[in-house]
Amino acid sequence: MLVLSQYVEQAYASELLADGDGAVGYLLKERVGDVRDFLDAVRRVAEGGTALDPEVVRQLVARRGPLGVLSPRELEVLGLMAEGRSNAGIAEALVLSESAVEKHIRSIFAKLAIAPAEADHRRVLAVLAYLRST
Repeated sequence: MLVLSQYVEQAYASELLADGDGAVGYLLKERVGDVRDFLDAVRRVAEGGTALDPEVVRQLVARRGPLGVLSPRELEVLGLMAEGRSNAGIAEALVLSESAVEKHIRSIFAKLAIAPAEADHRRVLAVLAYLRST
């Protein structure tokens, strides 16, 4: 499900992301100006990923609570993860190497106590922790 909205409704965005199964997105109409970016978001959602407008992420994280253990850079990385970015996409956006992004993600998992498990997708769990802390 991909929601296009005029404004951010935090309760609805949180509910949309609550089950953690992926294949969801929440984009703001006013910021869907680049057709390639929009099609990329549609593709990510169709493939089971997530696509979140940065403003949606910003507002959901404004009340971040338990994420206070994360560094500002880790919060940036987690925010881009919440937008559905790959490690390469995060690296490009933050002008970092992919290995630096991987290091930040490992640190995020450790600080949020998200251990590897066969039945769980750690990136999704980290994003959910990020969104639920609002």
